Amino acid sequence: MTDLQQEKQLVLDFVNNIDKTENKHLAETISKFTSDDFHMRCTHPFNELKGADNVANDLWIPIKNSFMPIQRRMDIFYAGTNLIDNHSSKWVVNMGHLLGIFNHSFLGIVPTNKAVMLWYCEFYKVENNKITEGAFFLDIMKFMQQLQLPIIPDSTGMIGFNAGPMTHDGLYFNKQPEAEGQKTLDLMMQMANRLVGGGMKTTVPDLEKDWHKDMIWWGPGGIGASYTYEGYLKGHTGPFEEGLDYIEFTGHKLENAEGNYGGWFGWPNLKMKPKSNYMGLTSSSDKIGEMRVVDLYRRDGDKLAENWIFIDHLHFLKCVGVDLLQRNNQLNN
Repeated sequence: MTDLQQEKQLVLDFVNNIDKTENKHLAETISKFTSDDFHMRCTHPFNELKGADNVANDLWIPIKNSFMPIQRRMDIFYAGTNLIDNHSSKWVVNMGHLLGIFNHSFLGIVPTNKAVMLWYCEFYKVENNKITEGAFFLDIMKFMQQLQLPIIPDSTGMIGFNAGPMTHDGLYFNKQPEAEGQKTLDLMMQMANRLVGGGMKTTVPDLEKDWHKDMIWWGPGGIGASYTYEGYLKGHTGPFEEGLDYIEFTGHKLENAEGNYGGWFGWPNLKMKPKSNYMGLTSSSDKIGEMRVVDLYRRDGDKLAENWIFIDHLHFLKCVGVDLLQRNNQLNN
């Protein structure tokens, strides 16, 4: 039996201290919880950061300066060992929103002086009571949609805040039965292997094998959320498959689960090429883009019920020649 309660508490203390510490002490605070070789993989434009100073100065201080005061509203929290390395490493995962007042410019985006919600997901690897690496996915495109910026086109799915679990039971501060986490991990991987083996094509018979009929796919900015098999095919997989050529599945950095919740992230997961108008932003192109993707799942019995998805769309689009931050800055100048 693997007990990850100590790792969970370390990560909880870490994120709580990030939220509460004054910016001038932030690097020092981060260094107390992390190893000397600590590094983070973050969504564009933060990308890869090494060391407490860079994580503090290039990631958290810009966020905290623009959205103070930060209130972390966590919806999912769990820990598990990593299937990718044969369960030798321990990772703690949390997902939710950062609530703040948008008082100062962020990435060149003009502040509104109103409350905003930043949808995020974090992964932290813990070794010898230190955090040695992490990943931070911030859905900046969803934030842009929240502000109704004109550079973001209409989405095929539902626009708005992505809710936490319908069951309101996603915060696993206490240890869960190991057998339940294994069921979740097995189901996730069964579904993923079927999808990749089918060339990233999805049909209703495929969905029926792994998903409840009233499934909900909480999609990223630019795509939106979809409800039921039909909504999922119309709102996500149809446009996704019609707008992109699947080039390669490049794998995951992490695959883990606890209880009824599990997920993965990759760096990147996929290589795709626009073949038409993807999200209203691309045209046919020979440029291949990397997709850094997060998937978190809630299992209900023997089927998946909910799925939360982050795609680093700013990075993918820049790979294929569309720089959304630059377009926004040009509108403001």
